[in-house]
Amino acid sequence: MSAIQLSLFPSIHHQCHISRQSDLLRERSLNVKISNGRVTCASVSLDTESLKNLEKSAVHSSKKVIEGAAEFLVGTYARAPIVLDHGKGCKLYDLDGKEYLDMTAGIAVNALGHSDPDLVKAIEDQANTLIHVSNIYHSIPQVELAKRLVKGSFADRVFFSNSGTEANEAAIKFARKFQRYSNPNETEPATEFVAFTNSFHGRTMGSVALTSKVQYRSPFEPVMPGATFVEYGNIQATKEVIQKGKTAAVFVEPIQGEGGILSATKEFLQFLRSACDDAGALLVFDEVQCGLGRTGYLWAHEAFGVTPDIMTLAKPLAGGLPIGAVLVTERVSSAINYGDHGSTFAGGPLVCQVASVTLDKISNPDFLKSVQTKGNFLKQKLVEMLGRNPHVKEVRGMGLIIGIELDVSASPLVDACRESGLLVLTAGKGNVVRLVPPLIVTEQELELAAKILADCLPVLDEDSSKS
Repeated sequence: MSAIQLSLFPSIHHQCHISRQSDLLRERSLNVKISNGRVTCASVSLDTESLKNLEKSAVHSSKKVIEGAAEFLVGTYARAPIVLDHGKGCKLYDLDGKEYLDMTAGIAVNALGHSDPDLVKAIEDQANTLIHVSNIYHSIPQVELAKRLVKGSFADRVFFSNSGTEANEAAIKFARKFQRYSNPNETEPATEFVAFTNSFHGRTMGSVALTSKVQYRSPFEPVMPGATFVEYGNIQATKEVIQKGKTAAVFVEPIQGEGGILSATKEFLQFLRSACDDAGALLVFDEVQCGLGRTGYLWAHEAFGVTPDIMTLAKPLAGGLPIGAVLVTERVSSAINYGDHGSTFAGGPLVCQVASVTLDKISNPDFLKSVQTKGNFLKQKLVEMLGRNPHVKEVRGMGLIIGIELDVSASPLVDACRESGLLVLTAGKGNVVRLVPPLIVTEQELELAAKILADCLPVLDEDSSKS
């Protein structure tokens, strides 16, 4: 065959016709050679995955994708300068073929890692059966998922949404409707909410009103009125703001993720339960990030022995597909009537079928025990490898939601880790490294992550000297 030019790299992106390249790539395997800025190919044998990646590279480049994002997307995210292309297990690969160890799991979403075969099969089978019908009709996957959630929790009923913030919006509405339903003779039933410092409940107008970070709220004020913030964990201060006839509900994360991997105490959550009961308020646990196996318990609140009236879920429930859920007691559900709330897409057959498969795997007792074991292993390795560094103030967390608090910004460390093939997140005030890997991560991978973090720590000294 004659040599052809392939646009594998930005410098030669327009040197040939992509359609002809694709035809040739489909016809035969290719061996790529680069000489004087020209790419030539000779017929050899490559595996199918390599051919797919080669063909994709012929059409796209990281530079072009990043430029396209800057041109066409609304700039709400400061994205890292890489283009992730595919993944397997706890590994991700960018468009240039570089491998990354993923300790972010799509911000605690991909609990079963990437390309889990059971999830892939569930998606394929359900997509060939029924994808969407709306909530005007019944579907088997929706009812089956609701049944699984109820049987595995304190709840009696479930409302489905599309995300965590939507789940919290529904919980806000349910709490206010509950107060009107429970106090029909009150001219002004309780409508206010208590939330806590370092909290994150979402970005829609109700949820952001319960989110403590001022920068998330102030550009969009006035947001929903009636929210009071109290110091997380401060029992005495909270006593003063939970009031009968005024407080509709208290929203709290048993473990704060975005806030910096901060855990409540058993005493604090037990106090909230008692205070809400005395005031006729509802207790809402936001387990969007910390729930569904992340702590080594199916529900984070199980570790504290306290049960809420409402629990909101989302991130890992469908292993990467968008879904949220609001779990409620019968007492709360009885206040909700037809038309009080709804969603066109929520609880569709495809996402619910995938969520059932995900939930079945996560809720296995052996799986949950392994999360606890691996979480303890990770904390031990982090303390061992990082603990003596003067910038490391604390390693904390439960299960596989771990935070490393620094005395400086964590951003330089996150960037250095990415360059070294490790993906991690920030949290708190930007001074916490957040580790929320897929729950299937191995101890070998966790040890590697700890080593890369330790190797990259000197960048904090370099950054300090510059400032």
